[in-house]
Amino acid sequence: MTLRSGKLSCPSKYFLILIAIFFLGCAVTGPGGRKSLIFIGTDTEVNIGKSMDNSIRKDNRILSDTLWQKYISEIGQKIVSVCDRNDLQYHFAIVDSNIVNAFATPGGYLYFYSGLLRQMDNEAELAAVVAHEISHVVARHGIKRLQATIGVSLAGQIVFGKNPGVLEQVTNIGLGLTFAGYSRANENEADNLGIQYMTKAGYDPKATLTMFKKLALLSKDNPDFFEKLSMSHPDTQERIRRSETLIDSLQPLSSNLHLFHEKYGIMKSRLH
Repeated sequence: MTLRSGKLSCPSKYFLILIAIFFLGCAVTGPGGRKSLIFIGTDTEVNIGKSMDNSIRKDNRILSDTLWQKYISEIGQKIVSVCDRNDLQYHFAIVDSNIVNAFATPGGYLYFYSGLLRQMDNEAELAAVVAHEISHVVARHGIKRLQATIGVSLAGQIVFGKNPGVLEQVTNIGLGLTFAGYSRANENEADNLGIQYMTKAGYDPKATLTMFKKLALLSKDNPDFFEKLSMSHPDTQERIRRSETLIDSLQPLSSNLHLFHEKYGIMKSRLH
C-alpha cells in the first residue's frame, strides 16, 4: 500500500473499497433469508440487465400482441408477490419465435418464446416456467456466474463507473453466459423454488411435472432444447423425481389451486 501526501493512492483506495464490498456484500438468495456473497449490487445488476435487454430487443422480434404481454406480466407479478426477492422490478416479454425456450437475465428481465407458449395447455404450466425463471433471478444465478467470470477488476470498474466502455463488455459476456445455460445445481434450485412460489401464488404445482415431461419428449432429438431437457437423459429423470418428491412434501395441497385450462385456451388461440 502506498501513501501520497499522507493519503491513500487511488489504487489503494480502490482495493480497500473492493475488500469492503466482499465483507459487506452478502445478499439474500433464497427462502429463509439464505445469503450469498454478491459484490455486484442491485443497482449495478439492473443496469447490466437493462443493457442486455436493449441488445435482446435489437436482435429479436417482441410479440406485438399487447394482450399477451399484459397476460404474462400479470402471471409474473403473481409469482413475484410471493417470491423472496423484491428489491428490483421484474419485466416480462414474449419473443415472437418458434423457438421453444425461456430465459432470465440479471436485473429481473425475463423472456418467453411464443414457440414455448404453444406447447402449453393451461395457465399453470406457464406459471411453472415463469416461476422457474423468476427463481433464477431470486437466487441471483446469473449475477453470480457473471461476477465469477469477469473477476474483481472488471466488476470494480462497472460498480464504480471507472470505464465508460465496460458496461458493453460485461453485457456481451452476460449474454454469452445466459445462452450457454445454467449448471444442473442451479436448475435444481430453480425447480425447487419455482414449485414453492407457484403453489403460494395459487397454481397447481403438478403442472410443473406435465410441463417437464412434455418438453423432455419434445427435446428428445435436440440436446440443446429447453435447458437440455430430454426424457431419456438420467439428469432429466432425476430432475422430475426431485420435483415429484417436493410436491409430495407439500401435501395436502389446498383445494384452491388452479390450472386455468379455459383461460389459457383463449389466449393460446391468439398465437399464430
